[in-house]
Amino acid sequence: MTDSKTPIVLITGGSRGLGRNTALKLAERGVDVILTYKGSEAQAYEAVKQIEAHGRSAVALQLNVSDSKGFATFAERVKGVLAKVWGREHFDYLINNAGTGLHKSIGETTEEEFDVLANVHLKGVFFLTQALLPLIADGGRIINVSSGLARFSIPGTAAYAMMKGGIEVFTRSLAKELGARRITANTVAPGAIETDFNGGHLRDNANLNRMVAQMTALGRAGVPDDVGPMIAALLSDDSRWVNAQRIEVSGGMSI
Repeated sequence: MTDSKTPIVLITGGSRGLGRNTALKLAERGVDVILTYKGSEAQAYEAVKQIEAHGRSAVALQLNVSDSKGFATFAERVKGVLAKVWGREHFDYLINNAGTGLHKSIGETTEEEFDVLANVHLKGVFFLTQALLPLIADGGRIINVSSGLARFSIPGTAAYAMMKGGIEVFTRSLAKELGARRITANTVAPGAIETDFNGGHLRDNANLNRMVAQMTALGRAGVPDDVGPMIAALLSDDSRWVNAQRIEVSGGMSI
């Protein structure tokens, strides 16, 4: 059984990319982790091992964030894990990070593709947060991951950016409604980051990477280590008075 005072974070999509980096940075700061993964169990358990190497407890749970019908069952699984591993009824921080992308023009985007994005980024975030609210401790924190694309426009990103704009509105409503429970809600909006998101297109395409660097004040594309530590800092007690804000972490992209 772990220390009952140890903070616990639940990160969706925490087995890879920005989610994994954030989980590790929080583990370095003494936070225990529940992470979700969609498909790769091996990848998820490798992330668990890395977190445990920092001396923290971690659990990986499978979750399809596009299937809202499974959220009540998932919440029960979280409740069981909290009791078994931590002897607790609540966790402290929720990071809605899991996502999928799409790069198509407005004219080429199909209704099916649009619905996939909506189910993951809008419906999924709304109803997963709803299902987990009873398990979040009073005084806790919620962070929803958005995108720089909710501020600036790049051809081929309209549908994805539209979803992220909706998440930013939702975050402000969360902050207002949960204020009585002293739960803060903020949005973190990364710029272009070199991960396996969208098949690693930015990471592996030299021309695209060069274009992003030219659009960014600091002269390069971002990497996970640019974002994970910032999210960890936002969850520290030093940031307790930051609420209902959109914080972009893009190195000054498209300014």
